[in-house]
Amino acid sequence: MSKTTTGTPADDTPATGALDGESPATGALDGESPATGAPDGDTRAAGNLAGEEDLGAAGSQLSTAPTETAVPGSFGGNRAPGAAGWLAWTGREVIGWSRWFWRQLTSMRVALLLLFLLSLGAVPGSLIPQTNTNAMKVDAFRQAHKTLAPLYDKLGLFHVYSSVWFSAIYILLFVSLIGCIVPRTWQFTGQLRSRPPGAPKRLTRLPAYATWRTGATPEEVREAALRVLKDRRFRAHTAGDAVAAEKGYLREAGNLVFHIALIVMLVAFAWGQLYKTEGNKLIVEGDGFSNTLTQYDDFKSGNLFNDDDLVPFSFNLDKFTATYERSGPNKGTARTFQAAVDYSVGADGKERRTTVKVNEPLEIGDAKVYLVSHGYAPTVTVRDGKGNVVLHQAVPMLPIDSNETSQGAIKVLDGYRDAQGKSEQLGFSAFFVPTFAGAGRGTMFSQFPALDFPVLAVSGYHGDLGVDAGVPQNVYQLDTKDNPNLKQFKDAKGNIVKQRLLPGETMTLPNGAGSITFDKDIKEWAGFQIVQQPGNDWALAGALAAIAGLAGSLFIQRRRVWVRAVRGADGVTVVEVAGLGRSESAKLPEEIGDLAALVHHKAPAQTDADPDREPDDETYASAEGAEKK
Repeated sequence: MSKTTTGTPADDTPATGALDGESPATGALDGESPATGAPDGDTRAAGNLAGEEDLGAAGSQLSTAPTETAVPGSFGGNRAPGAAGWLAWTGREVIGWSRWFWRQLTSMRVALLLLFLLSLGAVPGSLIPQTNTNAMKVDAFRQAHKTLAPLYDKLGLFHVYSSVWFSAIYILLFVSLIGCIVPRTWQFTGQLRSRPPGAPKRLTRLPAYATWRTGATPEEVREAALRVLKDRRFRAHTAGDAVAAEKGYLREAGNLVFHIALIVMLVAFAWGQLYKTEGNKLIVEGDGFSNTLTQYDDFKSGNLFNDDDLVPFSFNLDKFTATYERSGPNKGTARTFQAAVDYSVGADGKERRTTVKVNEPLEIGDAKVYLVSHGYAPTVTVRDGKGNVVLHQAVPMLPIDSNETSQGAIKVLDGYRDAQGKSEQLGFSAFFVPTFAGAGRGTMFSQFPALDFPVLAVSGYHGDLGVDAGVPQNVYQLDTKDNPNLKQFKDAKGNIVKQRLLPGETMTLPNGAGSITFDKDIKEWAGFQIVQQPGNDWALAGALAAIAGLAGSLFIQRRRVWVRAVRGADGVTVVEVAGLGRSESAKLPEEIGDLAALVHHKAPAQTDADPDREPDDETYASAEGAEKK
């Protein structure tokens, strides 16, 4: 077995391996400096460099001077020493990473990912109650889910569409779509301005191909092919020995229209959210509404909304009409649900009459008035102990089921004095059913939504209702639990004073406190939602354009067709028709066949020619030679 030796030759110096004539200590040749091995007259610096090269990495560690470390850049080049090098390297890195991020953001892959994330982010907004839609449901969710509610608050799930993360996805998608559209539009414009490319050398390799030999000259064939292709709405021109044509540019146009429509929709939705207004108003028959902030029961608006943006109009509810199915499986279902209103636009507008129905809102400018709810407002009269009327009005009751079983509160805030002349406030918890089941039936729930057998059940309270404490209250409820200053009326035996009243009946309060009468006049109320959301028309136009563009990009096929006519070696013109689709299409061979038939009609095949013969290299060579001559 052979071994590899690392020793020095016999004629080398044992200590250093220096050759004959070199210095034993340094291996320097005769005439060189023993310390550096440099020729006489060279500088010490040059000697040091030579020494470091001889010593290698171990010798370089002998120096205590700081070593400049080369920092490689992510986009080529190392960082040069000094502040100028650091600035140049940093700028190059920032620009490089910015370009990389922009390329990723504007790629179709990222755009589709952001669109998916946007649709995925909208799911919690549909499943979890939203503050801007129904604050009461959000409060109920907080009470029922003590653990999840704080987590949802941190994630912004109670206001998904205005949260930071949803807005970030929205903005990134917007930027990504713009970044996709701009270069593709520029590229598409260049394609429209350019001519279809010339024919490939070997048309036989294309997926759709036809050929024949004709007695017509190549020029006549090309002229006929050019007319046929232009008649079929191809963009065509003669390129060398062939006619080049292309069709289906609307495919890319449809793709661009689709993406532009998405941007229009995003802008329209954002515009609508920033400037939208949405409010609700409950109006009893005979009452009216003016489109000002103080008239709304509740009101929500976008971040950029201004009070001056409200459309000036007003309307009065003249009559509400509702009819219901009386029998069958749909018993109780509303058949007629409409409100007759008188409205006017502006301060001095002419009064007009119209009918508002479900899904048929009243449109005034950018505002729409929707009919959203309905209920009953029984008229009551409250008197003090001396018989003075302290309240006479129709009190709206809120329904709690589909048969219009309703509950509410009757509040007398001012003008009432008890039997001793002390000023107090009165409150009545009220329960109203339009169709009572009858005494002894064991239920107080309504049996039908129409006013067939109306009954009003009331129980009274006196004292301080707490409306002057500065704490907001629900006008349709009495705060009886947390208000020690409100006491319930009781008779001499200590029983709670309560009674079911028919229209026209009166309940007398104990100790000369007065009475409450359920009048025969029962009115109805209607709930209206007034919405003002600009950009809806643009959103609709964008949606329709997106559908049209998507249909064009899916169903329009872009394809190229070439018709070559050359003279063969035997002097007979060889015609080739071939096509190539930008995407797979089963109709391309059929279309090529139709085009070949039309061209064949102008330049029919020779009967004595072999139709199965394909053009060979000799045909192309003879054709090229003929063109040169």
